[in-house]
Amino acid sequence: MGLGKLTILCVWVFLGVLVGIASAQLSTTFYSSSCPKVLVTIKKAVKSAVSKEARMGASLLRLHFHDCFVNASTFHSLCLHCHGCDASVLLDGSTGEKSARPNNNSLRGFDVIDTIKSKVEKLCPGVVSCADILTIAARDATVAVRPYLIG
Repeated sequence: MGLGKLTILCVWVFLGVLVGIASAQLSTTFYSSSCPKVLVTIKKAVKSAVSKEARMGASLLRLHFHDCFVNASTFHSLCLHCHGCDASVLLDGSTGEKSARPNNNSLRGFDVIDTIKSKVEKLCPGVVSCADILTIAARDATVAVRPYLIG
């Protein structure tokens, strides 16, 4: 096989992998059988936190953004085990993302996520991932702030 044909084959395989990855979606029914009350539990906790402090909605969305922010360099975009939407922003310790220089004393809402994690863990131990909790909380936070929007 010539070098040109091999290159074309590699590009098609790479594009096929990307299409498979890009079509992965968070389904609202994913936990309907394994933990049916998880969405309601997270929604209640987020709504309560936002009603106590309206800025918490933005803080939860920002937490999710910092968790999912991926280094866009060529190496990292080709890496199969790189960062992004893995709840690593919640990791404690000196080497965790929570205390990393860009996040240290910058991110808020960890206490809300910890409360939600505790409630979800009591409800369905070991079923719902921290990344999903963070994603669902960010989604619900954008809805919970609607009464506080101007206009």
